[in-house]
Amino acid sequence: MKYLEFRKQFIDLGCFSAHQVYAVEPAFDRNNLTRWQKQQLIVKLRQGFYAFRECIVKPNFAMYLSNFIYKPSYISLHSALAFYGMIPEAVTQIIAVSSLKTAEFENDFALFIYKKIKPELMFGYLQKPFGERVIRLATPEKALLDLLYLYPFYNTEEEIENLRLDDDFIRDELNVTTLINNAERFNNKALIQRVKLLKKIYNI
Repeated sequence: MKYLEFRKQFIDLGCFSAHQVYAVEPAFDRNNLTRWQKQQLIVKLRQGFYAFRECIVKPNFAMYLSNFIYKPSYISLHSALAFYGMIPEAVTQIIAVSSLKTAEFENDFALFIYKKIKPELMFGYLQKPFGERVIRLATPEKALLDLLYLYPFYNTEEEIENLRLDDDFIRDELNVTTLINNAERFNNKALIQRVKLLKKIYNI
């Protein structure tokens, strides 16, 4: 198969897996993928997953890739907090949570980091429209809880203040009722204590 023919068939997806290719073209020569990588036409995301290089410039495309290359997962923690403007730092990695094992994949799009959580904690995310597809992204409340849960050193007022959470967002936009209700679903006393510290610091 020639590259232009392949591109015409798959470019609307932006990214694809080897399984998707074989489903359409059972006789596809996998060596083509290696050759097209060397020609800088496609990018290998991880074993068996690829994207068209031209998609690097598409806004939020790397966020969509985070969901695509490791399932089930949703973007959370510092990446989601930065997306909402809750922390001042720009986050260069894309950090997600998953019920699968902890993993990292680095490619020309980004460094993708996945933190493991229990399957029953895979809740509290939105499906944000992304063209005809969606990006799974934690709500502000769940992103904050995932962070406090997975990083237990946030257990003092000083450490929580070091997050430099945006005061206006915390007081005006964060849904405190949702935060508390979701925290209880973790069934984790230490997390509840961190949430209480957060409420005390921001007087919410």
